[in-house]
Amino acid sequence: MARLKRDRPSARVCRRTRPSALVAVLSLILILGACSSTTDDGTFQLVSPGGKSEFSYPAGDRLPLPEIAGPSVLEPNKTISVADFPGKVVVLNFWASWCSPCRGEAKALEVASALMKDRGAQFIGINVAERNSDSGADFMRSFGVTYPSISDPGQRVMLAIRNYPATALPSTIVLDRSHRVAHIWLGALDSPGPLVEVIRSLQSESVSPGGGP
Repeated sequence: MARLKRDRPSARVCRRTRPSALVAVLSLILILGACSSTTDDGTFQLVSPGGKSEFSYPAGDRLPLPEIAGPSVLEPNKTISVADFPGKVVVLNFWASWCSPCRGEAKALEVASALMKDRGAQFIGINVAERNSDSGADFMRSFGVTYPSISDPGQRVMLAIRNYPATALPSTIVLDRSHRVAHIWLGALDSPGPLVEVIRSLQSESVSPGGGP
C-alpha cells in the first residue's frame, strides 16, 4: 500500500516573550515551520510558515477548535456536532463535490473510517462551498461515504478556525480524545495508512478527569 510521505515539522504553542528576544524567537519560528497559537477565546489557530502541509502537535501543545456543528448533508433537520462524541478521537475532513482531489481520497477515508469506527474514532465530513444543495448528498451516495457530513455552504464552520486556509480542499484535522487539534493534513490522503496510524496513537493516550492526556 502506498504511503503518504510524512513531513513532521516540530510544533509548539507560540508564547509571548520579552521584546529583547523577539528577533530570535521569530527566526526560531521560521525554522520550526509550524506552531499553534491561542486566540482571544483560547482556541486553536494555524500558524504555518514555510509552506508546510502536515502538522503534528504534542499533547502539551494542543488547543481546542471553536464549536464545530451544523446541519447534516443527508438529513438537513439533524444537527451534527463534535461535542456529540465525548472521549472519541474525531477526524474532520473538509471536502466539496466539485473538488477532484476530494473524490480521489474518498475511498481512503471511508476505509479508515470503517477500520476505526468500532475502536473509538468518529469521522465527520464538512461539505464546504457547495454550488448545489443536492451535490453533497449525491457525492456521499456515489462514493459510499457512511460517516456523517456537516453542510457548510458559506464556509462558516471552516472560517471559524483562525488562519485555516479557506482554499485547503481537501484537508483533514484529527482531534484527540479531549477534542484538541493533534494532527493536520492540508491536501489529499492517498491511502488510509497514515491516518489510521495517527488515530491509533491518539487512542492509546489516557484522558485525565480534567479532559487532557
